[in-house]
Amino acid sequence: MVTKKEEKKPVINIEWCKGCGICVEFCPEEALIMDEMEKAKLAYPEKCNGCGMCELRCPDLAIELI
Repeated sequence: MVTKKEEKKPVINIEWCKGCGICVEFCPEEALIMDEMEKAKLAYPEKCNGCGMCELRCPDLAIELI
């Protein structure tokens, strides 16, 4: 039996996020936005394809795919 691979989504540690916006710029699906406190936010989880670009590009290590 073949099981569907579990999809991973970014979890953002807002304590570590400095609000640079790099993750938002590199997200190919435009699933991330900057919130009212200038922190990254997964605003459209249904758009996220779990590619990991946000995690890879975050200079503050504030994003983890879980």
